[in-house]
Amino acid sequence: MGDLILSFPLVLWLERTYPGHPIWVVAEEKFFRPLMNVSPRVYYFPWEGVNALLQNRYELIINLSIRNEAAKLAGELDAEAKLGPVVLENGATHIFGNWQLYRASVVENNRHNLFHWADLNALDCIPLGSIAQTTWPQPRTLHKDSNRIGLFLGASEEAKRPSVKFWADLCAELLKRGLRPVLFGGPMEQGMGQEVAGLFKGPVLDMCGKLNLAELIAVGQSLQLFITPDTGPMHLAAWSGMKVLNLSMGNVNPWETGPYQSDHYVLRSTMSCALGCWSCRRDKLYCHSPFTPSRIAVAAKRIIVEDRAGLSKMNMPGLRMALSSRNDDGLYFLDQKSGSRSQAVDSLGRFWQQFFGALFGLWDMEQAASVWMELAGQNPLLAHKMEAHLPRLGKEFSRGLARSKTLDDSFWNSCPLILRQFTGFIHLFLQNNDYNRHSWIQVLSYYEQLAALISQS
Repeated sequence: MGDLILSFPLVLWLERTYPGHPIWVVAEEKFFRPLMNVSPRVYYFPWEGVNALLQNRYELIINLSIRNEAAKLAGELDAEAKLGPVVLENGATHIFGNWQLYRASVVENNRHNLFHWADLNALDCIPLGSIAQTTWPQPRTLHKDSNRIGLFLGASEEAKRPSVKFWADLCAELLKRGLRPVLFGGPMEQGMGQEVAGLFKGPVLDMCGKLNLAELIAVGQSLQLFITPDTGPMHLAAWSGMKVLNLSMGNVNPWETGPYQSDHYVLRSTMSCALGCWSCRRDKLYCHSPFTPSRIAVAAKRIIVEDRAGLSKMNMPGLRMALSSRNDDGLYFLDQKSGSRSQAVDSLGRFWQQFFGALFGLWDMEQAASVWMELAGQNPLLAHKMEAHLPRLGKEFSRGLARSKTLDDSFWNSCPLILRQFTGFIHLFLQNNDYNRHSWIQVLSYYEQLAALISQS
């Protein structure tokens, strides 16, 4: 459901870019049917009805799914242009579009990725100017006398959601501050809601399993704040105007899947392993520990009274508080408001964002050069490490061109972590083009542009 909601901005931009053209969306019926009242104007098709699509020719096919059947369908449909994974006539899968390929390359390799999924959905087919000019409604602010706080208990994986005890203790902390907690969840969270209410033993309204999505949206308009892990209802809340406090814990990256509209709050662990985490390999979820109910309740109170100065002064060791916004280029941005900064990680993320944006024509290389010089000045050892490894890459790519060789499966992640945003994309780019001569020439061009930037320091 969350992925479907994150495609809504793309649909709105497609309406403006291709006026008068109908937009047909293939999706799981259990996800799209409850969202139809809040969805942009499209024609939804369940998977059971996709054969009807084969009778038409399309101007553009965009496959945002990782499912093989979606790539197969994209290959079978007749269209002037296609983006995303497509099964070709020879049975091979090819990813069309630089940004769709980039997104595929950050799977298990997103430590320094700062592009949001909703932006990546669109960048191959929507001008950056259209994205930058889009203004989204501000989250709804209710009268200060309203004191109801929504708590969405569930998430797709245990690592992404707080425990029953956390939610029960948070109810108590909110109540101490004059706020009334309301529990939300789907049918799967019904038992969890009962456990939280039973452990809390205080006044709490348990709505878990009692509302459909349309009713959740309606009830949500009476909430001052919606506190939620990274889950589909979080995106629905932000889309429908609720003010969100996202507890971004576990194997999620808020830069990619945080609330997309502006002025929503995101709390994230500062642990280094929390960056680019796909599945926890430690003996317990240490990134959950800094999320204490008292901290969350204090933050919630300050968000409600719009005390941003107070929020920025909050001492929350182990956590960062950020506000969703837009950067100077009009793309999604998390504006840090409190917590310690990891200067090197932040600078590398900005550098790779600027580099790939220039590589794919969003802007020129001057911005990437400026960020690199700043990074090299602040972290000379890191800059030296990256520069020292570049000649090895150059030799590898030159041999590849001369011998039309393939790369070992371990190539991209055998490189230093600071370079994997680049090597991960390069490795997938070559595979996607069957290591043909033209792809090796293109890779050398990408490498030369990177080397020219880094050699400046």
